[in-house]
Amino acid sequence: MIQPKTYTLEEAKLRIANYCVYRDRSHKEVREKLKSMGMIPLAIDELLDYLISEDFLNEERYAKSFARGKFNIKNWGRVRIKRELKAMEVSDYCIKKALAEINPQDYEDTFHRLSIKKAESLSNYPIQVQKKKLADYLMYRGWESSMIFDKINELF
Repeated sequence: MIQPKTYTLEEAKLRIANYCVYRDRSHKEVREKLKSMGMIPLAIDELLDYLISEDFLNEERYAKSFARGKFNIKNWGRVRIKRELKAMEVSDYCIKKALAEINPQDYEDTFHRLSIKKAESLSNYPIQVQKKKLADYLMYRGWESSMIFDKINELF
């Protein structure tokens, strides 16, 4: 059986700092990475303290970056972004700050553009099927149900 590589505290510090520099990480991701490196809980806590104090690890920055990226690139709504951040064990305070990063006008415009594009792609189906598929699509992407049903009523 192959022994996993062991790291001294200094080696682990360098490796995990590089891991955090590559892109913003959540505390949960870093903790899991340290566990996979075979670090003991005491060392994990010490390394997390180091990363936070040296600003390699910042939960608020991570949450804002995550929200901006998922909204701008994947067109996710606030519901999905919030759910994913909760799964990463990000605090409610940071989630609120992250969602505030999304410009309300851009949010409305993106929702409208996404709805129209998807509705056009469903034109071959009966009306009831179109409504269901559009609602399912937008729900999956994390848009608010009140917005979805208002848009469906507007389009059909």
